[in-house]
Amino acid sequence: MGMVDRANRMFNHEGARTLWLRIRIPVGILFVCLLCTQVRLEYFGHALAVSLFGEAIQLWCFAALNKGRSVASQGPYALVRNPMYLGRYFIIVGFLVLLGELGLWLLVPYTVFYWFYMRNRVAREEEYLAKVLGLEYAAYCRRVHRFLPSTRGLAAGALLFWDWALFRRNHGWSNAMGLLAVYAVFHLVGRMVG
Repeated sequence: MGMVDRANRMFNHEGARTLWLRIRIPVGILFVCLLCTQVRLEYFGHALAVSLFGEAIQLWCFAALNKGRSVASQGPYALVRNPMYLGRYFIIVGFLVLLGELGLWLLVPYTVFYWFYMRNRVAREEEYLAKVLGLEYAAYCRRVHRFLPSTRGLAAGALLFWDWALFRRNHGWSNAMGLLAVYAVFHLVGRMVG
C-alpha cells in the first residue's frame, strides 16, 4: 500500500473523523491564538483580500445551496460541484499570508493536507447525495466538474443566482461576521505585539 492510499485511509477512518469533529473547535481556537503571535501587519491588507475572496465564494454558495433538498446547480455550483471547499481553502491561505515568510513555508503542507481532506470528504458527500438526490444529481455530476471550475454546459443565467432566503437559512451573515471578527482580533493583537 502506497503513501497516498495510507493517507486516504486515514482521512476516511471513522474513529479519526469522529475525533476531528470533537476537537476541531479547540484546535481552531488554538490555531488562531498561535497565529496571533506571528501576525505581520504589513501583510494584513493582502491577507484580508485573499480571505475575502474565499469568503465571497462561500457566501455565494450559502445563497445557492438548499442542503439535501435539491441539486445545487446555480450560482457557483454551475461552475464546479464543490465551490465551498475552494472558498474555505482561500480563507485559510489568507491567514497564512498574515505570517509572511512562515506562511509561505506552511502553504505547501497546508495545500497537501487540504487536498486529502477535501478529496476524501467530497467522495463521502457525493456518495450520500447520489443516494438522496438520485438521477438529477447523477446528471449534474456528468455535466459539472468536481474541483476545477468549467463553463462546459453552463446554462444561460445559471451564474447570476442569489437567494436571500437560502443565504439566511445557511447562516451566511454569521459566517461573514465571524471572519471579520477573526481579522479584527488579528489586527488588534498584531498592533499590541508589534
